[in-house]
Amino acid sequence: MNQLHTPKASRNQETGRLSFMNSVSPSSSGPVLRGGLSRRHARRVSPRSAASTSSPCTFPTVPALKKTVLTVLSAAVLSVSAVGPVSAADQDTTPGDTEKPPAVMSTVGGALLGRSGTQVRLGAGAPVLPKDLSGRSWIVADAEDGQVLASHNAHWRLPPASTLKMLFADTLLPRLQPKTRTYKVADADLAGLGAGSSLVGVKEDLTYTVHDLWLGVFLVSGNDAVHVLSAMFGGVPATVKAMQAHAVELQALDTTVVSPDGYDAPAQVSSAYDLTLFARSGLQKADFREYCSTASAQFPGKVGKGGKRESFGIQNTNRLITGADGVTPYKGIAGVKNGNTSQAGSTFTGVAERNGKVLLVTVMNPSSDESQAVYKEAARLLDWGFAATGKVTPVGELVPPRSARLGDAGAGDAKGRSGHGPNATHASATGAGAGGAGVALSIVAGLLVVLAAGVYLVNRRWPLPDLVRRRPRG
Repeated sequence: MNQLHTPKASRNQETGRLSFMNSVSPSSSGPVLRGGLSRRHARRVSPRSAASTSSPCTFPTVPALKKTVLTVLSAAVLSVSAVGPVSAADQDTTPGDTEKPPAVMSTVGGALLGRSGTQVRLGAGAPVLPKDLSGRSWIVADAEDGQVLASHNAHWRLPPASTLKMLFADTLLPRLQPKTRTYKVADADLAGLGAGSSLVGVKEDLTYTVHDLWLGVFLVSGNDAVHVLSAMFGGVPATVKAMQAHAVELQALDTTVVSPDGYDAPAQVSSAYDLTLFARSGLQKADFREYCSTASAQFPGKVGKGGKRESFGIQNTNRLITGADGVTPYKGIAGVKNGNTSQAGSTFTGVAERNGKVLLVTVMNPSSDESQAVYKEAARLLDWGFAATGKVTPVGELVPPRSARLGDAGAGDAKGRSGHGPNATHASATGAGAGGAGVALSIVAGLLVVLAAGVYLVNRRWPLPDLVRRRPRG
């Protein structure tokens, strides 16, 4: 089993790449050493020069949703179980045959998303989907309102490769703070790395900051950095447990986590739908946006003569950012994560902005012989999505997290409808004359109206309440 990501080209300065934040590492004024990626479970680095670049911030800071679901809505859900989210028991819980999609798949996000094959509803003037798409599973969605524009086997459970690192980062980034925190790596921290793992070059007995390690995770997909961060969190088993719990919270019910780095493992699966949920949730976090959009950076190396710490350049393995290996950089790209293993094939989730519209795309395991097919098919789907916006009927939606709740306006509305407003006494007296059952039904009906409104508002606001768009210059 191999997991390889080898960058070969420097960033194209003329791509107009969308960057959420400034480059996370300062430029180097002199020659540096570049980390080598091992194809045979090694952690050696070889000297090579690399340039570090930065770009101005073009995105506003996007705060995480601060509110949690109203207590009154929880009572409504308990009273009327039919409106609850789809549970894991309602889905096929086994990975299934990877040669063809299962007959029954999850319907989280909409019934059409549970169907095999391509799902799209073209309207007047809508462009047809690209013909040269070979991904076993893919999805195109609006990152802001969560509407799924088109999909293909969206809930097919497949090995995710390093795109699972999006869930790893979304789970641990808030828990390993501050980013200046330092950690000395022990031999045990690097034990258990799979043969052929992608590595950034973390060394035993050397000290790294949390910031350094996240650069290794996002840019080079370093499994060594993942294992060290996991050790800081409490170990791999604790990390896997936390990731699985977070996946359930996000309603990513196709996902089974076995290894935090995405390395091939029995029963470890996810889906294009779930990977898109992970990306959408992660993009709520400033650090996540910062790291996934960084093209190149400096990584700490060995301690040289005189006790001075050396560094080497690392480059993002997302070819749509760097333009490496013959892939044309995608204008407006801003991350998110790529992956490749022998079982998963190539996987990729990306986010891009064009003309004020932000789209997410995920492609899993294309079968095409085209070089770097996963990136090229993702680019075609993004092009189609931007051209099709407003001309297609959505085939589903990216659901909000289970704990997503209404804002203050929704809370006030719920209070008024749940029998605590100024007319509550009169309403109760009237209801009593008609019978206690009528009062109960009226209350539940009111709560369901509030719940429906809440779902609408959450889907509009979460997870990009500030719309994550370019601010007008000047």
